[in-house]
Amino acid sequence: MSDASFLSFLDDPGFLAAFVEVSRPRAHGAGLDPYDYDRVTAPLASAHDWPAACAAAGQRYAEAAGRAAAEGRGVTAGEAYRTAARWYHVAGWLPHPDREAAARTAADADEAMRRALAHLDPAAERVEGDGFAGWLRRPSGGPAASRPVVLVVPGMDSGKEEFHTVVEALLARGSAVLAIDGPGQGVLTAGSAPEPDYHRVVGRAIDALADRDGLDPDRIAVVGLSLGGYYAATAAAHEPRVRAAALVSGPYRLAWDELPPFVRATLVQRCGGSEAARAFAARLDMTALVPALTVPVLVVEGGEDVIPGVTNATPLAAEAPAAELLLVPHGNHLLGTALPDWLPTAADWLTGHLTAQR
Repeated sequence: MSDASFLSFLDDPGFLAAFVEVSRPRAHGAGLDPYDYDRVTAPLASAHDWPAACAAAGQRYAEAAGRAAAEGRGVTAGEAYRTAARWYHVAGWLPHPDREAAARTAADADEAMRRALAHLDPAAERVEGDGFAGWLRRPSGGPAASRPVVLVVPGMDSGKEEFHTVVEALLARGSAVLAIDGPGQGVLTAGSAPEPDYHRVVGRAIDALADRDGLDPDRIAVVGLSLGGYYAATAAAHEPRVRAAALVSGPYRLAWDELPPFVRATLVQRCGGSEAARAFAARLDMTALVPALTVPVLVVEGGEDVIPGVTNATPLAAEAPAAELLLVPHGNHLLGTALPDWLPTAADWLTGHLTAQR
């Protein structure tokens, strides 16, 4: 089967309506207004129209932000740029045959986020290096004390622009936050492939924090979402500076032949071909990580998160010696249907473990 054939599912009858519906909670979790989401997605006639429609929504918000900035309305400008970043990011949720266009939209999301933070959090610092790029933010107010740090790691088709709510929850509890894109993610989608040994990426990101003021190198945690949950587990198992990890909707293992066409197509494009994608999927198995997972781990799962070919990370809660399970029965994948039921608890858990290690 050719790589291009993996995109044929985009033309299946009923796929567009199903994708719009299943993505609504994810868009809500990413901070998009659900009514705005419906206005953008309702006119779509084909799944092929998704990237352009979402990118156009991002452009409208970016233009509104520019007007607000020119009029001196800084908060409004920052909020509009942040919404633009979210829409540009959502444009990349479907595999796009035009990879150059997809890369440009990811770059637009990154730039909109830069402009949003310039208005909303001018102290935010760009942190980037070999195989990662992101933003370091510190809690507002209070003394410039040595803060714990939580790295936010995205998943298969995600990026740092998606998890504003996670970042804000951690900042509100006193942690500094570094939200990154890694290989094959976000602004690094073009020219790089997903990295199974993501602990190396996390290690380089932690290295880059060494000369930043007000951070405690002995209190570092990772929260990973979707495929990022697996990445967070590898970091907790292999990077000794990581002292705790939260895995949200992470996979325990993948079975390539059972995965939905959407997942296979996304991996094929991001890995650079079908054989590379199969090899990547075969590497994702937490079984070998369990003996090395000795730090506290919180496994966050939604009871309605069922994806063919994906074994959820729930077994890890029973296998790893310091793991706990937070199961929300009505939660879906990424628990966008249940934000109040998991995010405050997970943010408290992470910051609590880091505070206890002071």
